[in-house]
Amino acid sequence: MLKYRLITGPILIAFLLGVILLDSYLDTIRLSGFWTELFSIKAHPDQLPKGLALFVLGLVVAPLAALELCAIFQANNIMTRPWLTAAAAMLGLILSYSIPMATEAIDAISLVSTGMIVVFVASLLTFSRHRNVQGVVAAAGAVVFAMVYLGLMLGFLLALRREHSAWWIVGVICITKTCDSGAFFTGRAIGRHKMVPWLSPGKTWEGLAGGVISAVAAGILLALASGWLPQRPPDQPTDVVTIWVGAVCGVVFAVVGQLGDLAMSLLKRGAGIKDSSHILPGLGGVLDVLDSPLMVAPVAYWLLTLTSPSPI
Repeated sequence: MLKYRLITGPILIAFLLGVILLDSYLDTIRLSGFWTELFSIKAHPDQLPKGLALFVLGLVVAPLAALELCAIFQANNIMTRPWLTAAAAMLGLILSYSIPMATEAIDAISLVSTGMIVVFVASLLTFSRHRNVQGVVAAAGAVVFAMVYLGLMLGFLLALRREHSAWWIVGVICITKTCDSGAFFTGRAIGRHKMVPWLSPGKTWEGLAGGVISAVAAGILLALASGWLPQRPPDQPTDVVTIWVGAVCGVVFAVVGQLGDLAMSLLKRGAGIKDSSHILPGLGGVLDVLDSPLMVAPVAYWLLTLTSPSPI
């Protein structure tokens, strides 16, 4: 188990870094002619939309996670349609990414709300089309849950990417997963007192403490490293964060990430399964990797947005 974890983990990290490098490179491309007309609704139509590579990755990851979520629903005797659940997750992600920055707040809220209503109505029609009424509401609610959990929550990382460097995404994920790793190894070494034995027997308070300390250290190091990022124009938010912000991010991301892990444990234990799937040797499924970052994403967006120095 540990051997496969140590192999799969670095491979995923290398893949993510490759996507981030590609995403950063796309920021340097300048468009002309037809392409500037296509993106005329943007503040800088001569540039590709920020986070394009990450968005494409999300469109691949979201349906894979949706299929695993369907297996959890089915184990709880909830009707599912994998294609509908995957479509709902992708729609949530698309809405998070595609609404223009200049859109009025009320219009943005209306667009997201409309998307959720469309998904809910489509679910009701799909699950009741054979004149079936049993379990329809639960099934429709499960599809909407997938849209929010896998689409809108993951979309917060893309929202953060719109305003900042792609390396911020690395920072958020790095701090969160550093806590997971620190908690795992600390718990194995000195863990004695169970946190929630009825839900996740392997988690200990000692492990959580080790995870928080690891995350704080990662946050401080990343704050120091943020000074190495390329300088941004003065009319845009800076990508440099202070040490205290890095430390606060470490604590907050660690605690929230562990809550996300426990939330997924709750879903899996209710379904009577240990891992969401076996697609990633040593790590389990896509949901087993995403559970912490998904919960952290909205908190990271607001925390980093509120603490980011205003443009000059």
